[in-house]
Amino acid sequence: MNHPIIELKRLTKRYRDFKAVNELDLTVTKGEIFGLLGPNGAGKTTTILMMMGLTEPSSGTAHICGFNATKDPISVKRLVGYMPDSVGFYDTMTALENLMYVGELNGIPREEVEERALATMELVGLYGDAIHKKTAAYSRGMKQRLGLAEVLIKDPEVIILDEPTLGIDPSGVKEFLTLIVRLSREKGLTVLLSSHHLHQVQQVCDRVGIFVKGELLAEGNIDTLSNRLFAEKSYEIEIGLVNGIDLPWKDETEMLQMETVQRVTVEDRIIGITSSADVTPDIVRFFVQKGYDVNSVHKKEYGLEEIYEKYFENNITENIDQ
Repeated sequence: MNHPIIELKRLTKRYRDFKAVNELDLTVTKGEIFGLLGPNGAGKTTTILMMMGLTEPSSGTAHICGFNATKDPISVKRLVGYMPDSVGFYDTMTALENLMYVGELNGIPREEVEERALATMELVGLYGDAIHKKTAAYSRGMKQRLGLAEVLIKDPEVIILDEPTLGIDPSGVKEFLTLIVRLSREKGLTVLLSSHHLHQVQQVCDRVGIFVKGELLAEGNIDTLSNRLFAEKSYEIEIGLVNGIDLPWKDETEMLQMETVQRVTVEDRIIGITSSADVTPDIVRFFVQKGYDVNSVHKKEYGLEEIYEKYFENNITENIDQ
């Protein structure tokens, strides 16, 4: 049985008549990487602040590692590492000095803190001259790594990352996300990653929650969300052939007689098939048996971008209708 680490029940935050977060229900289990996906202003950061006990909910509850974040925020902070979207350091201190200072604030004994800080910096890929460099000279990517080291030095059970890749170059983003996945798997860390970057979330998260205007519209893995939204859609398959086909194509009629095939299009070397079921193996077999040289097969799949757009469109339509 999966052990719940984050449990949000009807969590709500109002600012007078404005609901920043509206009756949010969410459960994240131990060792899971969960992506909270939504545009800027959706209420993601407000949700995180309530989870950390840094702002009180108007109603509902947030339990983290079994502790009520509103009633016992100190216990939550001991077990949760939080990295905001903008990480700040003392620029006149070196990276090691910054990390040791944070370590002492978190109760690590002075005689142990340097060794632990060095080990944590190596874990996140900071070593050599970077350790003793003042943070004023750090790049954005290096600062994010040091921020992650600050999160990890107290050995948390949960890490919460709010837009962690903001301002990092593409290669730095890939390295940072790979590091997050590795740490989660090796240490059994539960990770909540808040972002508006769809591709990045899709790369690393076990499940995602689509968050728009303070409400969680849907949550699940990519396949679950895709099947839920696009089950009624036809399957689209493209077959690439080595040689082109002269029109009219003599085998098109036979293919259209297949039970679920709805439409066939021919464009030189590319044959497009629309079907009410996934018949990709049957289609490939058809071409091989007919003696065609197939060099590519592409099946249309609905990724996070299509899923997000669909939910976002539906939400806008519902609001207009109301």
